[in-house]
Amino acid sequence: MRRYLAIGLDSYLCLLAVGLLVRSCLNSGGTGHAVALLVVQLVTLSFANQVLLTMAVRASAGKLIMGVRVIRLPDAGRPGFRLLVRRWLYGLLWLPSRPWHLLRGPAAADAPERPPGRHSEAPEDLAGVRQVRHSDLRSYRAAMRGRTD
Repeated sequence: MRRYLAIGLDSYLCLLAVGLLVRSCLNSGGTGHAVALLVVQLVTLSFANQVLLTMAVRASAGKLIMGVRVIRLPDAGRPGFRLLVRRWLYGLLWLPSRPWHLLRGPAAADAPERPPGRHSEAPEDLAGVRQVRHSDLRSYRAAMRGRTD
């Protein structure tokens, strides 16, 4: 649930910032210019939030608010630039089509069936990173320090 709230917050903050920025440019060059400017600003802010901010503090703005951090698998380290760019592109290109796939439901013949009672405990991303609660990450680090002492 935290993950979805963080995604919603990220989307809202990005759209709010772009809305404030594009408002000053609406009268400058027509509708096509305003739409192009809107798309460029959305992509730029999304990249800054999802890649650059995540590189710096292990979380985007929405994840910081929700107490979620992004870690690299399998060592729970800080994800690198290439992993974050791959993850950002995945989210930008694949996730918008996800509701369509969910609406198609089990009628899709190519969808693999899940065994009953088997659910993924934590969602994994395509790029080999995972989102975890910040408190869980602190507990993991404390346990690892205690194991090496």
